[in-house]
Amino acid sequence: MEQHAEKSLSPTPPARPQVFYVMGAGRSGSTVLGVTLGNCESVFYAGELDAWLSRSGEPQIEGAERTRFWAAVRGRVEGAAELYGKDSERAIERSLSLFRVKEWPVRRRLRAPYRRVAESLYNAIAAEASTPFIVDTSHYPLRARELQALAGIDLYLIYLMRDPQRVVGSFARKDVPQYTKSTLTTNVYLWLTNALAILMFLRHARRRRLFVRYEDLIADPARVVGTILATANVSVPPPDFSALRTGIPFQGNRLISSEVIALQAEGPRRARPSLATSLLQLPWTFALSLLRPRTSSSAGAHARAH
Repeated sequence: MEQHAEKSLSPTPPARPQVFYVMGAGRSGSTVLGVTLGNCESVFYAGELDAWLSRSGEPQIEGAERTRFWAAVRGRVEGAAELYGKDSERAIERSLSLFRVKEWPVRRRLRAPYRRVAESLYNAIAAEASTPFIVDTSHYPLRARELQALAGIDLYLIYLMRDPQRVVGSFARKDVPQYTKSTLTTNVYLWLTNALAILMFLRHARRRRLFVRYEDLIADPARVVGTILATANVSVPPPDFSALRTGIPFQGNRLISSEVIALQAEGPRRARPSLATSLLQLPWTFALSLLRPRTSSSAGAHARAH
C-alpha cells in the first residue's frame, strides 16, 4: 500500500492508534489535507469515517484494493452490526442533534456502543494498514467530543478553517455534483460549526491540538504538514505536493475519485465577496485569531486532480 511505509517511524512505535482528527466546516479542504498527510511515510489516510456506520462499512468508491482493505477492516470490528444505519451519525455526530430533543434518548442509548465501535474501528484500521498513524477527516465537532472520550487511542485534534467567502461560494456552486446551501444557510451552519469546534478545541490538551488555515496549508504545505505531524512526534520527509496519491480512503469529496491530485495556486473567486458573509463571520475572525497553537502563512493554492 503506497500510503504508508513498510517499517515503523521508530524502534518502539506506539502500541495504540494515533488519530489525527480533522475538524471544521465542510468544503474547507479536509480531503486535501487528508490526502496530503496520507502521502507522508507511515501515515494512513482513512477518509471520512463518520460514514462508516451509515454505509455499513461499505466504502463510497469501488476498486479491488479499496474493497479488500475495508472488507478486512469490517471483519475486525466487533459489535458494529447493531449500529449500522444513519441513527448514530444523526443522533450523535451531527451538530443539529443538539436541538433535536426527540433524539436525545437515542443519543444516550447509542453513545456507549458507538464509542466501543469507534475505538475498535481505529484499531482495525491500524492493524490492516500496518501503522498506528491514522487521519480521519470526518470534520464534525461532536464526533471529536466522542473521540476525546476514547481511552484506547491518542487523539490529535486539527481544527481546519477556510476563508468563509470560499466556503459560502463552494456551497452555492451548481456546476458540481454536490449538494448546495444558500448564503444565509451556510452562514448559520458556519456559526454553529465554529462555536462547537472552538469548544472542542479548547477542551483538548494543548500539546495535541492545532489550528490550521487552509490558505496556510497550500501556501507552505511542507511547514504546515510538518507542524501537524510534530504534534505526534512524527518527523518524516515531505511528500511530492505536485503528485499526491489519493489512496483508498473510505469516503471523501469528489477528489478521491482521481488517482492523483496536486496543489496549485487558487484562482479568483467565482463571485464577488458576500457582504452578508463578511458581516456575519466578523466575530469569528477575532475569536479564531486567538486560538493557539496555530500555523500561519500567506499566499494561496488549491488542489487539482490529474
